[in-house]
Amino acid sequence: MRTFLLVCCFLISISLGSCNNKTSKTKTTSTQVDSETSEITETSDTINKTILFFGDSLTAGYGLDNPENAFPGLIQKMIDSLQLNYTVVNAGISGETTSGGKNRLDWILETDIDIFVLELGANDGLRGLPVSETKNNLQDIIDRVQSKIPDVQIVLAGMQLPPNLGTQYTQDFKQTFYDLAKKNDLTLIPFLLEDVGGIAKLNQSDGIHPTADGHKIIASIFLGYYEGYDLTFLLILTSFLCTGISSYIALRKLTKK
Repeated sequence: MRTFLLVCCFLISISLGSCNNKTSKTKTTSTQVDSETSEITETSDTINKTILFFGDSLTAGYGLDNPENAFPGLIQKMIDSLQLNYTVVNAGISGETTSGGKNRLDWILETDIDIFVLELGANDGLRGLPVSETKNNLQDIIDRVQSKIPDVQIVLAGMQLPPNLGTQYTQDFKQTFYDLAKKNDLTLIPFLLEDVGGIAKLNQSDGIHPTADGHKIIASIFLGYYEGYDLTFLLILTSFLCTGISSYIALRKLTKK
């Protein structure tokens, strides 16, 4: 339920942005005709917004026959089905660490971004890098994104490590994402691989990277179509938000199986 509520927040942020997109902008010009003023109203086209996924091999879809079957691509398909004006950009690179992310961030930020999904840190943990280093690198990325794009919404994808790396290390690593989300007031997905990590049939032979079916679950967690939640209710929620009607009833329906 905790994960689902976070999903609702993520969807609501998209829906509200979509509603704003649908508001017509008008420009009025006055011309004098026989001492009367006539107004000419021009309506601009709907502006498309961007969700950028900035991550490692999990985002890039390592090992999949078609990278579009990675969860960012699947999320684009879900968004399209909701007829929301958002384009997903997959900026994942296999093997990426938080340090590598810092180094390539500047050119990424040349893109107009409305929602920035930060999915880095797993490779740091698997390499046993100091948790403090990972935390500092992620904070640096967050600071630079917010400085460059003040109105951006940042979603932080949390990660967890296998216990064989040591109890204290794995606990500190997991806590890092909670600390960063709280400090920076970010939307947190506590564990990106929830209900996928450690399940053999949902992971490739390396036991680390999700299969196509695993990516479907990850994508579903982001947008709420998981564990029996009907996409129809998401459409209802979107409609409620766009028309200014209370979403309470829709949320009640969403949280009931």
